[in-house]
Amino acid sequence: MKNRNYKLAVVGATGLVGRTVLQVLEEKKLPISEYSFFASKRSARSRNCF
Repeated sequence: MKNRNYKLAVVGATGLVGRTVLQVLEEKKLPISEYSFFASKRSARSRNCF
């Protein structure tokens, strides 16, 4: 099997689920070369975004 690097998009990054997904991915040390985070304008204004 070839080594692959993946690009990952996290939708809802300001919410609990988005943060938990990121934490789990970091713990698993998956071959992800690039992360993109998406949040609604309302969520981005009301919370601290990454």
